[in-house]
Amino acid sequence: MRKRTLYVVLAVAMLALLLVGCGGGEKATSDEAKDKVFVFAQGADPRGLDPAFVDDGESAKIMVNVYDNLVRYKEGSTEIEPALAESWESNEDKTEWTFHLRQGVKFHDGTPFNAEAVKFNIDRQLEPNRTEAMPYASFVYGPVKSVEVIDEYTVKIILNNPYAPFLANMAMCMAAPIVSPTAVEKYGEDFIANPVGTGPFKFVKWDRGQSIELVANEEYWDGAPKLDKLIFKFVKENSVRASELMTGSIDAMDGVDPNDVKTLQDNGIKVAMNPGMNINYLAFFTNKEPFNNPLLRQAVSHAIDREAIVEHLYQGTADLANGPLPSFMPGYDKDLKPYEYNPEKAKELLAEAGYADGLKVTLLTYTNPRPYNSVGQKLAEAIQGDLQKVGITAEIKAWPWTEYKAIVSPEIVTEGDMMIYGWIGDNGDPDNFLTLLDSKEIAGSLNSAKYANPQVDQLLEQGRQEFDMAKRAEIYSELQKIVIEEAPWVFISHATAMTAERDNVVNFSLHPTGVVFFHNVDKK
Repeated sequence: MRKRTLYVVLAVAMLALLLVGCGGGEKATSDEAKDKVFVFAQGADPRGLDPAFVDDGESAKIMVNVYDNLVRYKEGSTEIEPALAESWESNEDKTEWTFHLRQGVKFHDGTPFNAEAVKFNIDRQLEPNRTEAMPYASFVYGPVKSVEVIDEYTVKIILNNPYAPFLANMAMCMAAPIVSPTAVEKYGEDFIANPVGTGPFKFVKWDRGQSIELVANEEYWDGAPKLDKLIFKFVKENSVRASELMTGSIDAMDGVDPNDVKTLQDNGIKVAMNPGMNINYLAFFTNKEPFNNPLLRQAVSHAIDREAIVEHLYQGTADLANGPLPSFMPGYDKDLKPYEYNPEKAKELLAEAGYADGLKVTLLTYTNPRPYNSVGQKLAEAIQGDLQKVGITAEIKAWPWTEYKAIVSPEIVTEGDMMIYGWIGDNGDPDNFLTLLDSKEIAGSLNSAKYANPQVDQLLEQGRQEFDMAKRAEIYSELQKIVIEEAPWVFISHATAMTAERDNVVNFSLHPTGVVFFHNVDKK
């Protein structure tokens, strides 16, 4: 298999060299020769470019360079700093937040950014305007009661209750970015493919399945970008992206396959590895048969050799998960103990659940690599093999990521019984991970297992209203023990965040939230 991968790498490298030689590469046109063009390759198209209507990392990577938020994360961390809001304060019980906005900022369409624009952005995601097609609206704005325009550059956001993750949520790449109200009204439903923000890059065009092109916003309030043009290129196969990087057709990539690391490094490519703020998991559809039965979920949990899978598939580029939270996150509990690999116990539980003669299920998965699962469909195949050993026959159904999202999003998923999924933390707050188990998030699709437990919901609310992180950690530890017992997920791994870049790239780094902010990226 390894040898086959190398053949593919070499073949594609030769093809890319021929294309460059024939004038087909990114460096070929005279216009691009004059401009400083940066090509970044990722595994799939974005679902869309309106932050109110998408929830995937592919969309986020592009949107963070087109839009700004009221606040943003500091470089390399999830600590908050000013962005479109220069300052802010709250009342004593933290239910009213007043933001003082940056003056003189314009959207890419020339319209002014002001308090009315902020109110427009939030109001369109509050009831009664909120729809089920807005996957992050309840997550980000669920605690928001109303928005008041105090004056042209001052806005007050009023919450129903104290809400500890509020500021962190306002920096997120989903729902919280500020879009141009004028452009939303102009494009209507088509705004999702015609983004207009205040960010460092302006949208130019989207060639579906191929690329998205952005150009520098020379009037950006935080200084013009170093790059003239930024191209996001969509290349499904890890090895093909790696080959394009070695030939110079692209400048950087994410989704590095562990099998390609040494080859890249041997060819002078820098491979960056950092702890990943993510979780890679198997989710059961708990709201329908057969996995509405906890005994069956526990049986499958015992049947999967998580340790062997992580070691074999990820080769040191992922850590075995003991719960939803990575080890460096507040709320992580090192004493949590997921179900051990025990095929005999799995068979006993299967019999107890009424499936002594075996079981046939359908396992859904995506075909392309994801930041938390660099091997794509191979993870589902490894799980399929373990399940076969205890008498469970799992048929695998797989789709490219964008199609997959549409198939697994409905409240009742008709295509299968369980799914491979994952999550990249948006804001460094544990609520951002644990909310994936909130019953309120079933309709909006964030709760992939469609899991509902009133006690878990209650603990989530307690955690959100507690500002002492030590007390929050105790709450979250209790919550995670319940989740492990009920087994809506099988916790697989936390992936090392890996990117690769050519040696002439400057200031390129993957943010803990899984995106790259290109404002200060340059090429020598």
